[in-house]
Amino acid sequence: MESESSTASPSLSESTIEGRGFLNHLEAHQAKREGVDKLLKISNYATKIILASSLLSETSTLIRRHKSFESSVEKSRKAFRIGKFIQCINALRNSHFDSKQELFLSVVANVSGCLYYFVEQFIWLVYSGLIDHKHLRNLEKISVWAEFIGYFGSISLTIWDLKRINKDEEALKSSIKVAISRGKGYCEEEERMRKLREEKLMNILSIVQDLAEGLTALADVWDSKGRLSGPLLLAFYGLLSPVISSHNTWISC
Repeated sequence: MESESSTASPSLSESTIEGRGFLNHLEAHQAKREGVDKLLKISNYATKIILASSLLSETSTLIRRHKSFESSVEKSRKAFRIGKFIQCINALRNSHFDSKQELFLSVVANVSGCLYYFVEQFIWLVYSGLIDHKHLRNLEKISVWAEFIGYFGSISLTIWDLKRINKDEEALKSSIKVAISRGKGYCEEEERMRKLREEKLMNILSIVQDLAEGLTALADVWDSKGRLSGPLLLAFYGLLSPVISSHNTWISC
């Protein structure tokens, strides 16, 4: 589970950057676990694209170095997931639900995400040599299934939220029309409409991100078999997600 949601607005981010300077904003971004993790992930999947696109000769020293770099970064990212399962527990605890369906989807997304991050800690311990390597295959199966189910729940939950936003948007449009017909001001409604549209955009980006991650997880479930599981396609899916996540993390700083 890689998706991180944020409802901060782009305009707020721009004013924040102008107020404290680009380098200070960059420092705040890199001080976050997500900022560093997504930078590593971008590096990882950019390397995968280079390797999958056959830009380098199979016998070249560069390709061996790229493979070594990719493996090292991928293992390093496991360390950033230590304790990350707690955020899924807190997300579930702090959520408010308007229906049983929304509660169910949130439980699916967060419990699966919690299991995924929890198991990832043990996979890192296998890579570190503390746990016997014979357990790796079983741990990876649990991890990838939990990840895939978690993305299914997350996408469904975001779609549910988009429906709510669309209803609020329609209600606001009606309020603005009434205000115009009565010759009244509607600045407050316009501001609420702007915030709803920004929230809607963030949710759409979240769906794209989760879909890309979900396709990557599905390829792992299928052992990288099928039309949607080509190395170059998987590398593209993997790169798309951290780019969106880095954008959202940057805005929220």
